Amino acid sequence: MEYRMLYVLLVVMCLAAGPTWADEIVIRFSHVVAPDTPKGKAADFFAERAAALTNGRVRVQVYPNSTLYRDREEMEALQLGAVQMLAPSLAKFSVLGVSDFELFDLPYIFADRDALARVTEGPIGRRLLGLLEPRGIKGLAFWDNGFKSFSANRPIRSPEDMVGLRMRIQASKVLEAQMQALGATPVMMAFSDVYPALSAGVVDGTENPHSNLYTQRMHEVQRYLTVSDHGYLGYAVITSKRFWDSLPRAVRRQLEQAMREASEYANRIAYEENVRALEAVRAAGTTTIIELDADQRAEFRRALLPVHELMAGRIGSDLIRSVYRETGFDPLLR
Repeated sequence: MEYRMLYVLLVVMCLAAGPTWADEIVIRFSHVVAPDTPKGKAADFFAERAAALTNGRVRVQVYPNSTLYRDREEMEALQLGAVQMLAPSLAKFSVLGVSDFELFDLPYIFADRDALARVTEGPIGRRLLGLLEPRGIKGLAFWDNGFKSFSANRPIRSPEDMVGLRMRIQASKVLEAQMQALGATPVMMAFSDVYPALSAGVVDGTENPHSNLYTQRMHEVQRYLTVSDHGYLGYAVITSKRFWDSLPRAVRRQLEQAMREASEYANRIAYEENVRALEAVRAAGTTTIIELDADQRAEFRRALLPVHELMAGRIGSDLIRSVYRETGFDPLLR
């Protein structure tokens, strides 16, 4: 009897301690863009490095192009444990009540890639990722995708050219305010629905980094592309905190190393991929590319900077000012 009681006690103690992960660890990594985008390539790179650094103990299964879950489904799937890793765009964290991440949607908030890196790779970025932990989510890294351009079926050279256009946006109050500031009608829509919506004329245009536009073939149904660099699109790689904390400490260290390497790779290739995608759009001959001059860019900037003040109550005025200080941004420069 005493032996049996001791055995039961040991079993209970083992169960309470959590899994031992003696077998292969499978991580399902779901995302909504094509494999040949910067995010798609970085996810595959992470899978390769995770396998190599753990000597095959960890197998990362990457599911691109919304093959598992669409935009609005993937966060719930992570919380339910149906997937273990995502790389959602930064605006999507507002559904968790963390609207601070909509900072990244503010138009012209980052003058260039260096200004962006001072935020994502510094204390502000670390603090933002930390805000996810009370929601049961572990933020692992920021990945770039690039600066956005407008596309439509009429030329856009000034804010007035946007008036009346139905423009697809991802779910973001900041992006909604941005389009309204330009006189356009914002239409929130899942990324996987954008090409058919553009093709059918449900929406007139959209905004994207060039790699997203090209890999989703949007240039085939958009006659004009305006290189405006008016906003930024990036991602946060996340996992379930419960899942992450349950991993053996040695495996976590190996995955952290794999993520550091994948992040360096992702942020390095994002710019290169967008340059190549723009040239591919140009070579396709289906889309007229409009390059704004300095005066035209200044006109868009003047029209869009009031969005910063409008959204300060939602994002946090202290957070916005801290970004201004970190990057040297001058909100009075119109």
